[in-house]
Amino acid sequence: MKFMPHALQRRSVVAMAVAAALLTCASPTQARVIRIVIDQTLNQPAIGGAQTVAYQTINGRAFGELCVANCFGVANNTIVTDLNLAPQVASTSPATPGATVVQYVATFSIVKPADNANISGILWHDVPNRGGRIVINVAERALGDVGLSSGWQGDNAGGTAVPGYASNTSPVTTGLVNNEWVKTPVASGTTGLTIARIVNRSGAASQPLNVMGNPIPYLPASLDTAAAGVVLTTHTKETLNGNISVGSIVPSTDWAFAHCNTTNPTTPAFPGTPQDLNPASLPGSLPVHICLRNGFDPTLLYQLVYQVKDPYVLGAGTAAFRDVGSFFRYAAADDFGTANPIAGSISKAVIRGVSQSGNFTRHYIHLGMNQDEAGRIVHDGAWPIIAGRRVANNSRWGQPDGVLELYQQGSEGPQWWTPWPDTVRNLPTGSILDRCNATNTCPKIIEHFGGSEVFALKMTTEWVGTSADADIPLPTNVRRYYVPSTTHGGGGGGFNENTSPTGANCPGNNWNAGQPAAFRANPVSETELTNVLRLAMRNWVTTGAAPPPTRYPTLAGGTLVDPTQAAMGFPSGIPGIPASIFLPENFVNPVFDYDWGPNFNEFDATGVPTNLPPPIKSVIKMKVPRVDADGNELGGVPTVLRDAPLGTYLGWNITTTGFHAGQVCNYVGGMIPFAHTKAERMATGDPRLSLEERYGSHNGYVSKVSAAALNAFFQGYLLKADVGNLINQAAASNVCNHGSSGQSCDPAAP
Repeated sequence: MKFMPHALQRRSVVAMAVAAALLTCASPTQARVIRIVIDQTLNQPAIGGAQTVAYQTINGRAFGELCVANCFGVANNTIVTDLNLAPQVASTSPATPGATVVQYVATFSIVKPADNANISGILWHDVPNRGGRIVINVAERALGDVGLSSGWQGDNAGGTAVPGYASNTSPVTTGLVNNEWVKTPVASGTTGLTIARIVNRSGAASQPLNVMGNPIPYLPASLDTAAAGVVLTTHTKETLNGNISVGSIVPSTDWAFAHCNTTNPTTPAFPGTPQDLNPASLPGSLPVHICLRNGFDPTLLYQLVYQVKDPYVLGAGTAAFRDVGSFFRYAAADDFGTANPIAGSISKAVIRGVSQSGNFTRHYIHLGMNQDEAGRIVHDGAWPIIAGRRVANNSRWGQPDGVLELYQQGSEGPQWWTPWPDTVRNLPTGSILDRCNATNTCPKIIEHFGGSEVFALKMTTEWVGTSADADIPLPTNVRRYYVPSTTHGGGGGGFNENTSPTGANCPGNNWNAGQPAAFRANPVSETELTNVLRLAMRNWVTTGAAPPPTRYPTLAGGTLVDPTQAAMGFPSGIPGIPASIFLPENFVNPVFDYDWGPNFNEFDATGVPTNLPPPIKSVIKMKVPRVDADGNELGGVPTVLRDAPLGTYLGWNITTTGFHAGQVCNYVGGMIPFAHTKAERMATGDPRLSLEERYGSHNGYVSKVSAAALNAFFQGYLLKADVGNLINQAAASNVCNHGSSGQSCDPAAP
């Protein structure tokens, strides 16, 4: 599966769509859920307040087929990497006799009104994050909406581990796993190379090969550490902009695929107990371990390239998510007569994902999966939240748990919604919406995110492309909202001038105990905007009513700039912020243009990567928001805590210890509070006005919060109910509420 040669890379989107249509005609296929099994039904009575009707939870499994011969329908599945290597069997459905298919099993969980007459018609199809089951909240249940959570991540690792009962076509009543998983096909007998990294770990005990705390989901092809292509290398330093200081190659005689621990008498020292390579005896939650003769040095990063076997056909999980959504939206019953429990009740469906799940939402749309095999649209709306890339779920040896650290996939190809040139990477002009535009199955899209997505999760390439020299226009079916100065997903909200001084947790990229961050947790909330967008999405897909205007930093508006202290206008002298953090080696996590090899399609992120580790061909320019005199970001939607601030709110933080000390720490934001009084501020040289100078008194602060809340409300970014809630919280807060009068900003006031 070679990537298109350079001479063809600039084909128009129209030509690509025509080619796809011809392929559809030449090689028809069919995929759908043929059987559902309901394992569990739980009833929840009306609880009063918002939930005034009884609700019901239905947990089960969907059995699906991806047709590869003697098929009918639309050819959506030809893009699934390694589908041709998956086990092929005769269809078990009475509706498709003679078809040759590839099978999968996916979990689902439906939360619905017990009486279908109370269903609003809206289906929220939530994408699980690393297997975590999603349950719609009370606000959605109050509207009579239905929630559907279903599996897509088929790597059988950690929270997505496949239980032993997966293929049982009878209901399972005991030992049910409360996560979402997909039993995807395996390309048995296929081998290749993958990469794993171990950092911030020490001691003589063996260490697991993890990605985001879950096991890397591929067993070694053998225990031979001297096999072709297998190499364990140390790094002494890595900068965020891709400069790597290599230490040395660990001799193959000094490490093993094994468990070892010199302090545990039941686990021998090096070479330890060899890793079990039998998949049947290796549960998905049990990772591969590495044992070193001399133990792990915490000052080094260990990078392992090793031979692996039996890749999962991960793209079948993406197709499974599509098929499950289509079944519960459209089908009356499965092929064996089991009724769809919400049949005839759904008029509109929305796919929604947060973080990793939001990245999946973008990946799903890009692959054209929002069209089912009958040619119908599956989801009328899409809501990717705090997500600016596409998940690695359709390449051989893909690691969908990755978070875009070095050598992790996710930023390949277009990350934008409008066809746009990618001259830096020599890729065709295109967009995420190319395939659904060609079939008229694009959803209405709302996306929102904040500061940490810019500084750690490579967001701004979506806004300005790889050239970073012009704002990419949004199509009419997309709305974008930026919540300024927020951590990943937003903070806990509230108004507190004495937040905990303990630094936020900054997890290392091996996801062990995490590393401490320099600054306290960022409280700026995204909840209030989410409340607005929930209703906006429902209204947009049902009545066509337009959501609030798009609002995010732009080049044209002067609020999106180069990531330097000078260009940002970031004030000097704020306590605790060193000038070194703004250096390119420390500050922004950029997109890298990797060379994954000739069998990898860099436009779609499909195929087989063969260059391990991949050379970095170029570092893509990144942009960041400008800030005001306090260091708080400009250009986003109005939010109360940012507009009536108690400190500088950062979309980034600083790692204080470990291998990445001195660099921004993943996607964790921070806060540096204002001084209470002018005297306190002057004593530290803080350039920011104190609480006393800003607000004067507690009532002065409440007045500022009231003005900020009303401003956000009148612009359409805050609900009326939340206006009152925020003002009441501010009135009850400790801000400038000291001394006998309760109106002093000085904590030492009598």
